[in-house]
Amino acid sequence: MSDQPSLAQGGMSPEGKTNPVGILEPKLDPQDKKVLCSAICYCSSTPNVSQDGKNLKQACVAQRLGELDEILQGRSPYKPEVSYDMTKNPPQPILDSQTGNSPHGWIPGWISKYWDEDPEHPSFRPGRGMIRRPDVVIVKDPSKPPTQDNIKQVVEMKFPPDQRNARQSDAYGAIAGSKNKVVEMQSTDCDCSQENQQSKVPVEELGWAAAIASGVVYFLTRGRSPRPMIPAY
Repeated sequence: MSDQPSLAQGGMSPEGKTNPVGILEPKLDPQDKKVLCSAICYCSSTPNVSQDGKNLKQACVAQRLGELDEILQGRSPYKPEVSYDMTKNPPQPILDSQTGNSPHGWIPGWISKYWDEDPEHPSFRPGRGMIRRPDVVIVKDPSKPPTQDNIKQVVEMKFPPDQRNARQSDAYGAIAGSKNKVVEMQSTDCDCSQENQQSKVPVEELGWAAAIASGVVYFLTRGRSPRPMIPAY
């Protein structure tokens, strides 16, 4: 899949006139959709639950993808809930200073250190969109930070009754470098009746793509399947 997929599509009307060019919504690669749907389907049926009893499906997805990244030793291309400093051009991921690639674990602490105490930074103002956190960033090279040049797609997941947010979509386009790289994924886009993640072929023989698929099985089953062997680069 190219970074800038073809989105235009035209045709002829019954009267023989050319229809206006329509804009197709950006789509996920089949493998990417399979992995993300695995998390969505799991969390639709087994969501996280807050103390007041609310279903936290998006938090569940972030947790599952975070565990997948841990299983794959930080080499999963699916990075959940990376926060971005929107005051930078292009927006910059807010990362752990020790690892350099992992999302910062405590954003309030980062804000206090780099915005509230740094005179060269603007003061943080809540609700102004100065920090954005997409549900999932798909990177080209998992060994590198999720900066704009390494972003394949930004994915926003919607569970009913979530509604489209135009300002949010524009911000994610700025993060990705193009609106054509922003995918809004509805939970209804996934066929959760399908169980097709299992593979009988050893991971070592299939390489990295199979390791990801095997990792999906592992984190969906909460460790009841064999822990995958991760091939070296």
